Amino acid sequence: MTVTASITDVARATGVSASTVSRALRGRPGVSVEVRARIVEAAAALGYTASRSASSLASGRTFSIGVIVPYVGRWFFGTVVDAAEHVFSAAGYDVLLYNLGSPDARKRFFTKLPVRKRVDAVLSLLVPDDDEADALRSLGVPLAAIVGEPRPGFTVVGIDDRAGAQSAVRHLVNLGHRRIGMISGDSGPQHWTAPVRRRQAYLDVLSDAGLAHDPALEADGGYTVEGGERAMTELLAASRPPTAVFAQSDEMAMGALRALRLHRLRVPDDVSIIGFDNHELADVIGLTTIAQPVAAQGAQAAGLLVRQLEHARLAPPAHVQLPIRLELRDTTAPPNPRRPQ
Repeated sequence: MTVTASITDVARATGVSASTVSRALRGRPGVSVEVRARIVEAAAALGYTASRSASSLASGRTFSIGVIVPYVGRWFFGTVVDAAEHVFSAAGYDVLLYNLGSPDARKRFFTKLPVRKRVDAVLSLLVPDDDEADALRSLGVPLAAIVGEPRPGFTVVGIDDRAGAQSAVRHLVNLGHRRIGMISGDSGPQHWTAPVRRRQAYLDVLSDAGLAHDPALEADGGYTVEGGERAMTELLAASRPPTAVFAQSDEMAMGALRALRLHRLRVPDDVSIIGFDNHELADVIGLTTIAQPVAAQGAQAAGLLVRQLEHARLAPPAHVQLPIRLELRDTTAPPNPRRPQ
C-alpha cells in the first residue's frame, strides 16, 4: 500500500511549521529563498503535492480570479487578458473568463452574477454602468478595471485617451493637413468611453487650429479591419476627400490602408494615415500610431489585484494612468502640393 506524504511530514522534515510549508509551496511571501528551496526539495523527495481544495477550505479562498471581457476575440482585449493571466498564474491563481459580447450575455451575467463565491477578485475589461458597478461591489472582493472613469471600489488602470487622440490629430495639423478625416466607432451597448473621448479630442484640435469641422469627413469603422476599410471608402466618396485620416484604432487604420490600396492611392503621398494602439503588426506595415502599453495595462491591473489579496491592509490606488507616445513611421507626411486641400 502506498502511503501519501502529508504537509505535516514536509514540515517535520524541514523543521518548520505546516503554515510555512503551505506558503512556500504556493509561492506566497514571508518565506526566505533558502527555506523555500529546502521545503521544495523535501516535498519532492517525499512526493507531497499541495491540495488546492484543501487550501481553499482552510483559507476560505478560491484561488480564482474572474475576468470580464466584452470581446475576447479582439486584439486589444486578448492582449490584455493574456498579460493579466500570466501575472495571475505566477501568483497561483486560476482565471475564470466571462465573454459578454452581446447585450443578452451581459444582462444574464449581471443578473445572476455567476462569479459570486467562485472568485477572490474581479478584473473588468468592460465599462460597467452604475447598476452593474453596484452589483460587482456587492461581491465584496477586490475589483479592478482597464477602461472607464475612476469610481469608488475599483482600481482603474488605463491611459489618457483624449491626450493620445490630440497628439495624433495635432501631428497631422503640424504636417500641414487641413482636411483631416476620422474613422471612429460609437460607444455602443458596451458603453465604451474611448470613442467619445477620442472624437472630442479630434474636434478640439480642429477648433484650436482654426479648421472647420466637416461631418462628411467622419465615418464609423466599428473598431475592426473590415469596418475601417468601409469607412475609408466612404470618406473617399466625399465631394472633397481628406488628405489625412486619424483612425481611432490600428485595426481600423489597417482597413483604411487596404481601401486606399484598392483605390490605387499611395500612402502617404496621396493620403496620410495615423492609428492608435501600436498593434503588434503596426511596425511591420510601417503605420504611424499612438502607442499605448496594452499588455502592461493587463499586467498592472492583475498585479494590483494580487497585491490586494496578499496584503489586504494596503490601500489600492484608485487610478493608475500609463504613458502613451507618438510612434512615427511611414504612413504620414506633409500633404501632396498637387492635391487640393
